[in-house]
Amino acid sequence: MRFLAKVLLVVFAVAAPTAGDIGSCGQPSAELDPVIFFAEKASIDCLRCVRCPFATLACERACSGVANVAFEEGCYPLVHDGEGCLNALDAAPCEEYASYVDDASPTTPTECNFCPLSERRGAGGSR
Repeated sequence: MRFLAKVLLVVFAVAAPTAGDIGSCGQPSAELDPVIFFAEKASIDCLRCVRCPFATLACERACSGVANVAFEEGCYPLVHDGEGCLNALDAAPCEEYASYVDDASPTTPTECNFCPLSERRGAGGSR
């Protein structure tokens, strides 16, 4: 009887929908507005550039008020994705943030990597 209870528990745990299947955390699935997202990201970037302090071209762009207004072609992140990204940026320490605004080879938190190149490329590796 114990074995059957364990099997049923595993089946129910595996069969349950994942958080992303239902919009995550009870939120409805809605596409992220790129204008709002990039304006908020630029604001966070500029604030961190001033506080840490960093002097890069990426910081100059972030503080200039000129931000991206569109995601890459074929990239359609959800509002929840954007919130996770902005939270990750906000929580990153200065040492880590330095790599995000590096002019030579910037990195990005995994939470902000909405559409990795490998997902947009075909099996042959071309677009």
